[in-house]
Amino acid sequence: MAAGLVEKVARLSTPQMIGAAAIRKRAASVRMVASAYIESDAHVYLEYMAALRAARGRNAAERERILRPAFGGIVSLPLKVARAAAEVADMGAELATHGKPNVRSDAMVAVHLAAAAAQASAATLAANLAKSPADAKLGEVRRLATAASERARRLHAPDPEGGRGRDPARSGGSGRP
Repeated sequence: MAAGLVEKVARLSTPQMIGAAAIRKRAASVRMVASAYIESDAHVYLEYMAALRAARGRNAAERERILRPAFGGIVSLPLKVARAAAEVADMGAELATHGKPNVRSDAMVAVHLAAAAAQASAATLAANLAKSPADAKLGEVRRLATAASERARRLHAPDPEGGRGRDPARSGGSGRP
C-alpha cells in the first residue's frame, strides 16, 4: 500500500519535481515485489510449520537437515520486506519534501506505513532469530527499521491553517472555527 501511495504522489508530482518520474517507476516496481512477498509470507510460514512437524522426533542432524531450508525462508523474507519498506520510506520522504504540496499528506502516510512495515519485519525477524541474537541479518533489519522510522518522525503534518501549499481549513468569514 505504501509503495502504491508513493507511486501516486510521484505521478502527480512529475510537473513540479525533477526525478518524480523515476521515483514513480521505482515505486511501481517495489509495489509489485512487495505483493509477491505478501504471497510468499504465507507459503514460507506453512513450509516451516510442515518442516517442524516432519522434524519432530528425529535426531539433531536430521532435524537440522529438515529445518534448515524452511528456516532460511522465515529469516530471509522479513529482511527483504524491511529493505523494500525502507526504500519506500526514502522515496516517500523525498516526495513529501519536494513533491506536489497538495498530495504531501499521502506521501507522509506512505512513509509512516513503510516505517511500520519495517518495524514489523524487525519484530518478526527478532522472534525468528531469538536463539541467534548476534545474527547480522537482525542487525541489518533493525538498522533499516530505525532509518525508516526516523524518516517518518522527521516529517511534520501540515498545520491546521493549511500549511505548505494548502488552502485554509475553513474559508475566511464563514463563522466556523
